[in-house]
Amino acid sequence: MTVDCGDSKPEAAVIGHKHVPLLLSEAALAQALAALRTLDPSTIDVMMAAAGPVPLRIREPGFAGLVGIVVSQQVSVASARAIFGRIETQYQGIAAAALHKASDAELKSCGLSGPKIRTLRALAAAELHLGLDFADLARQPAEAARATLTAIHGIGPWTAEIFLLFCAGHPDAWPAGDLALQEGVRLALSLETRPDARALEALSVRWRPWRGAAARLIWAYYGALKRAGAPVEVAGQGLSAAKAI
Repeated sequence: MTVDCGDSKPEAAVIGHKHVPLLLSEAALAQALAALRTLDPSTIDVMMAAAGPVPLRIREPGFAGLVGIVVSQQVSVASARAIFGRIETQYQGIAAAALHKASDAELKSCGLSGPKIRTLRALAAAELHLGLDFADLARQPAEAARATLTAIHGIGPWTAEIFLLFCAGHPDAWPAGDLALQEGVRLALSLETRPDARALEALSVRWRPWRGAAARLIWAYYGALKRAGAPVEVAGQGLSAAKAI
């Protein structure tokens, strides 16, 4: 889905001393990609030429969006959609209060595993009892927003960054642990080996504060090379997860 910001002033994240617009529309993504070209024209131009149109892939925001990401982990796209649909039907939507009150048996009947039930309960408690404001996360520096999310039981760095990218539209979210992103950067920068998460974090500094747009472009670039039959490593979870959302 695409979030319609209406006629109001676009919301922005605070990155350093800048207010950077959230990536919640095709227009905002186009602006971010243009800004990336000014930062690193040689690399960005090559990727854009190979990738073609870069998809925005904004999905359900807030609590429901993070629930959807948790549900989708380690299951097929079809299974994730079925489970999410059963939760929506059983509780007339995806809301923290309803999931917090639900019994384990009810949640298991929707297809949720024990670990995912515990994670969803922790998410619901964070919103209901700890004052977690999902909308406010998008306006924070990426590192602070990620730290807030990963403090919740069951939410790791990759999950937090994927939420910030695709649900919150954070312009500087950067899932450095994503294997497809690592391989895409290896190809784009002609590196001999695929960078690990720490190395990828360091390499991404050149694209701040637009790393969220850079991630979308790199995924599209990597996918285009794979479809063209280029000799790339199979990155597994990262690319399939990016496609799923």
